[in-house]
Amino acid sequence: MILGMTGFAERSFASPTLRLKLSIKTLNHRYFDWSYKGAPVGEAESRLRALCQKRVRRGRVEVYLDLVSLSPESWDFTLNEGLLEKILRSLDRVAKRTGRRVDVTLDSLLRVPQLVEVNRRALGPKEAAFLERSFARTLDDVLVLRRREGAQTARQLRTHVSAVRRSVARAEARFKRQPALLKAKLKKRLGDLNGGAPVTEAKLSEEASFLAQRYDLAEEIGRLKTHLDSFEAFLSPKLGEPVGRQLDFLAQELNREANTLASKSQDVLITRESLSIKNELESMRQHVQNIE
Repeated sequence: MILGMTGFAERSFASPTLRLKLSIKTLNHRYFDWSYKGAPVGEAESRLRALCQKRVRRGRVEVYLDLVSLSPESWDFTLNEGLLEKILRSLDRVAKRTGRRVDVTLDSLLRVPQLVEVNRRALGPKEAAFLERSFARTLDDVLVLRRREGAQTARQLRTHVSAVRRSVARAEARFKRQPALLKAKLKKRLGDLNGGAPVTEAKLSEEASFLAQRYDLAEEIGRLKTHLDSFEAFLSPKLGEPVGRQLDFLAQELNREANTLASKSQDVLITRESLSIKNELESMRQHVQNIE
């Protein structure tokens, strides 16, 4: 199935011990490129990345996680008791010297560096499994959009391929008429050079054959048709592998053959068809950039 590379989904989930909000955005990229921001989840991030890479082969993936631990057992609380005692003794001494009571609020104490440390514990097996399930469900929504984009892009590419085929067919039909056209032009030109004297059929055929070989377009037209067949085969929805790179390569090859066709052509109508082909190919290459 043809997949696009852009998508976005955001979902919220809750369990007895966790509340989380996940957002996943995918963008165009030549390779798989992972970006994670938000709550640190340790080894669970590596599992999320592996889970994503199984389903997204190419593109940039930006993940943001907002996670709230609801259970007190999910937190580690450390109080530097020695430092607290030292602070309180110092305050007592100041109070005795000044004869004034020194009041310290809890909020003030919590602001003292290294007095209190509160850290979230590593996710347990059940919490990690809940996070992975939530991530997979959010990724499902992203893939729906990528499939929708891929189907739309494939339809547009088939339209462009059909237009290129028509131009190639017209160029081929014109090319098949070239020997007779060349022969007529040569007969007139040689006749003018000879002062109107008749030109022998042998000489005329020899010159026409030389020019036909020099400007032969059969190979270029044949390769264009072959590349178009391959391009359409990769657009088949039965394929399960990413095809973006193959389509990009074929688009480059098609463009190369169209350039050769334009440079070798001595017929203005064939040149026009080659330019039409190049215009269609430019649109095709832009669409291909959005395919995984």
